[in-house]
Amino acid sequence: MELTLPLKMNLENVHMTDEQFYNLCVANPELVLERNAKGVLIVMTPVGGDSGRREMSIGGELYLWNRQTDLGEVFSSLTLFKLPSGGDRSPDAAWIERSRWQALTPEQRQKFPPIAPDFVIELRSRTDRLADLQEKMQEYLTSGVRLGWLLNPQDQQVEIYRQGQEKEVRGLPTRLSGECVLPGFELWVDLFTDD
Repeated sequence: MELTLPLKMNLENVHMTDEQFYNLCVANPELVLERNAKGVLIVMTPVGGDSGRREMSIGGELYLWNRQTDLGEVFSSLTLFKLPSGGDRSPDAAWIERSRWQALTPEQRQKFPPIAPDFVIELRSRTDRLADLQEKMQEYLTSGVRLGWLLNPQDQQVEIYRQGQEKEVRGLPTRLSGECVLPGFELWVDLFTDD
C-alpha cells in the first residue's frame, strides 16, 4: 500500500498530552509532524529542492531585516509552536517580537514554545493542498498571529492574512509590506519560476 503525504490521523478520541506529543516528535526526528487544533496528527512530506531554495531565500530576507532592526526573533520551518488554539504548527518562517519571546521560561523556549508568532510565512510546495494551508492560516489567526503570508507558486499569487480582516489575494509580481508588525520590512515576490 502506497501512502500519500501529508498523512492525516484523527486522534480526537485518543488523548495525547503535550508531553507525549513532544516525546513522539523527539523519538521520530526523521518525520515532520504537526497537530491541528482538532487533534489531527499530520505527517508532512519533506519539500523538494525548488521549495527548499525559495523557503530559505524568503526566510533569509526576514532574518536580515531582523538583524538590522533587532526587534525580535526569527524561526525556521523546523520550529514547532504550541498555539493557544490547541494546535502544534510549524510555519515555513516565523517572527516573534523580542519582549514576548523573553517572557517565556527557558524550558518553554527549549521545547515547543507555547506562543503564537506575530508573523508567519507559509510557502505552498507542490504536494501541499491549498485548502489545508488556508485552514492552517486561519488557525494561526485564531491563535493570535497578527500578519501572515501564504505564498502560492502554483497559482502565481499570495494571500495576506491580518487580524480582524478578510484575507487579501494578490497576483504576482507584488511587493509585500510587514506593515506595523514588521516595520520597514518589504519583500518583492516575483513570478515563481523553476529556474
